[in-house]
Amino acid sequence: MTLLNCLLSAWYGLPFVSKNNLLVSTINGTGAGIETIYVLIFIFYAPQTEKARILGLFACVLTVFSAVALISLFALHGNGRKLFCGLAATIFSIIMYASPLSIMRLVIKTKSVEFMPFFLSLFVFLCGTSWFVYGLLGRDAFVAIPNGFGCGLGFMQLILYSIYRNNKRSGEAKKLTANGTVEMGAEKPHQEKPTNAKLPHLEHV
Repeated sequence: MTLLNCLLSAWYGLPFVSKNNLLVSTINGTGAGIETIYVLIFIFYAPQTEKARILGLFACVLTVFSAVALISLFALHGNGRKLFCGLAATIFSIIMYASPLSIMRLVIKTKSVEFMPFFLSLFVFLCGTSWFVYGLLGRDAFVAIPNGFGCGLGFMQLILYSIYRNNKRSGEAKKLTANGTVEMGAEKPHQEKPTNAKLPHLEHV
C-alpha cells in the first residue's frame, strides 16, 4: 500500500497534473524506489507460497497505477486530470495510513506494544503532520486531507504506546506468537533456549 501510495502521489505531483507540487513528486518518487526495493527483497526471501501471493499483489499495484496514469494522460485534461489523480492518491493514502489499525486493535487486545514499534509510530505521526501542514499552506486538499488522517492515527498510536509501554508481555500476546501470528512491523520475540535435547523438528518461519 505504501508503494502504491508513493507511485500515485509522485504522479499527482508532476507539473502536467498539478502545478507547483514538484516536491511532492520527488519525495514520493524516492519513496516508491525504496518501497520497490523492500518488496523485491521480501519476494526474494519469502517462502514459495508467500512469494506467489506477494507477486500477485505487486502486479495489482502496478496495474492500478498504470490504469490511473494512462486514463489521466489520454482521457483527461486540466482540472479533470488533477481531480482524478488527486482523488486516487487521497484514497490510497488513507488506506495506507489505516493499515496499522489492525496493529492498534492487537495492542488493545493484548495490552502489549510488542507488535507496534515506537519509532514506526513516531515517524508515521511526524510524516503525517509535516505533509498536513504543507497541504494547508499550499491549500491543496489532496495533500492535507489524507495526511491529516495519518497525523491523527499516528497520534493515537503514540497514546497507545504511552499507555501500554511498561506492560510485560501478556499471555494473549504469547498465545498469538505461539500460533504463528505475524504482523507488519512486529519484532521477533526472544525465544528461550530448549532444555530438552529431543525436541520435534521446528520449521523455520
